[in-house]
Amino acid sequence: MAGSQFATPPRVTPSKTFHRFTLAEANKTLPLVKRIVADIVRVNAEATSLHEQVENLSDGPDRVTANRELERRVGRLNELVGELTDVGVKLKDYRIGLIDFVGTHDGHDVYLCWKLGEETIAHWHEKTAGFNGRKPVSQLREGK
Repeated sequence: MAGSQFATPPRVTPSKTFHRFTLAEANKTLPLVKRIVADIVRVNAEATSLHEQVENLSDGPDRVTANRELERRVGRLNELVGELTDVGVKLKDYRIGLIDFVGTHDGHDVYLCWKLGEETIAHWHEKTAGFNGRKPVSQLREGK
C-alpha cells in the first residue's frame, strides 16, 4: 500500500447529488460539518500513522494487528466522508479539513470555501481557481 493512499483515501461514491447552497444555508450546516471534518482530520492522521507503523513492522502478529487496525480506520474514514457527502459538501483535503459547498455567483456555480478552524464561511472561489483563488464573501453576488 502506498503512503499517499492514506493522505487521500479512495473516493467514496456519493449517495446523492451535491446541493447548491446559499451562503446562509452553508453557514447553517457548519456545526455539523465542523464535527465531521474534525473527525476526518483526526482519523486520517491516525490512519497515516498506522500505515507508517505497518510499513516498518516485519511480518508477524504485530503487523497483522496493526494492519487490521489500519483497515478499521480507513473504513471509519470512508464512513465519515460519506456523512459529509450526504450533507452535500465536497471534501478537498483530508489533512487540513478543507471543504467546498457549491454556491452561486452572478448566476454560475462557484465554491463556498471553508477550512477547519475557521468560524464561518468567509471565502469563495471559482470552480477552476482552487484555494489560492479564494475571495472574500463580501464580493459574492448570489442573487443573479
